[in-house]
Amino acid sequence: MEEIIRNSKPYELILAGILLVSLLIQLYYYFGIYIKVALKKKTKSNPNSKTEKPPVSIVICARNEEENLKHFLPKVLEQKYPDFEVIVVNDCSADDSDIVLENFQKQYPNLKVTTIKEDEKFSHTKKLALTVGIKAAKHDWLLLTDADCIPQSDMWLDSMAENFNDNTEVVLGYGGYLSEKGLLNKLIRFDTMLIAMNYLGFAMIGKPYMGVGRNLAYKRSLFFKNRGFASHSQLDSGDDDLFVREVANKMNTVVEYRQEAHTLSVPRQTFSGWLRQKRRHTSTSKYYSPSIKLLLGLEPFSRLLFFLSAIALIALLYFPYIVASVIIVRMIVKLSIVKAVMKKLNEKKILLTSLLWDFYSLYFYSKLLLLNSITSKKPKWR
Repeated sequence: MEEIIRNSKPYELILAGILLVSLLIQLYYYFGIYIKVALKKKTKSNPNSKTEKPPVSIVICARNEEENLKHFLPKVLEQKYPDFEVIVVNDCSADDSDIVLENFQKQYPNLKVTTIKEDEKFSHTKKLALTVGIKAAKHDWLLLTDADCIPQSDMWLDSMAENFNDNTEVVLGYGGYLSEKGLLNKLIRFDTMLIAMNYLGFAMIGKPYMGVGRNLAYKRSLFFKNRGFASHSQLDSGDDDLFVREVANKMNTVVEYRQEAHTLSVPRQTFSGWLRQKRRHTSTSKYYSPSIKLLLGLEPFSRLLFFLSAIALIALLYFPYIVASVIIVRMIVKLSIVKAVMKKLNEKKILLTSLLWDFYSLYFYSKLLLLNSITSKKPKWR
């Protein structure tokens, strides 16, 4: 080793040091955080349990969601659960959502509809619609999803509700996207799964920082105790991530991602549409705490350094076979853990996409951050 150091140029040693440190950081994420999602045991419900199940209010905000309501709302209304209501906030819809909801109300007595009329003098975001829905709820436990989401089973509500107890106030669920053909769909689904690996994994080590409004539960009393979205009411987004950041902690938060507890959403059909959606999703990241920003930013930054230093060392012919072996080891670790998480989250045919994502995400998220920093155009309601 001493001879290797003596015969190495200073810049070669620096590059080798960067490669080693960045590899260790990468291994920390995979073995310290992501593997927890892969290895978490699935709790099984006991059909003979005598525990009383609390009543639940499911809240859905919908704007111009006529078709999605037709196809997906019955799956929510027909959940196998003893006592629940479904509140749909029809938020300034210009389509025939009101007619669809009126017809469903005749069929489902547990459906409650609240309508917000459009006001030319006043514009609002989804947060107002969600607040209206929460105020209309009559039960303390709230389960949130979107109008374009479909529960993966009729036990979705029951599975999420198994976590409702006196010690829990927030339940983080998994909301994936429907599997379709094409590279864009695979990128969307892998990106969604990786985000879940982060927020679920961090929650399991006692650092919850976000949830997704497609599948999220918390107590109504907690919402009002926090004064709702008051601290970030001026922002278009944040009804799920910033709110969870404020109210969730290692004592009151649990994760639930059994397959029957998943929801699936309709994915964007174009790259431009996905980019707009992601701009809205990432617009709140600058309001995260410094520690969470560091933890979330360190993984892609270390990944960038890892590949740049590895490429440079191979180009310099500095122990290229050893460097190549290090790259292969990281790839094997990554693929093994990603495959295990895919099995837990019931995601299919995106394993190889994870290799492409290593590089494409560095470009994609850099573009997102740049666009969000130089433009002031407000994202859409959803």
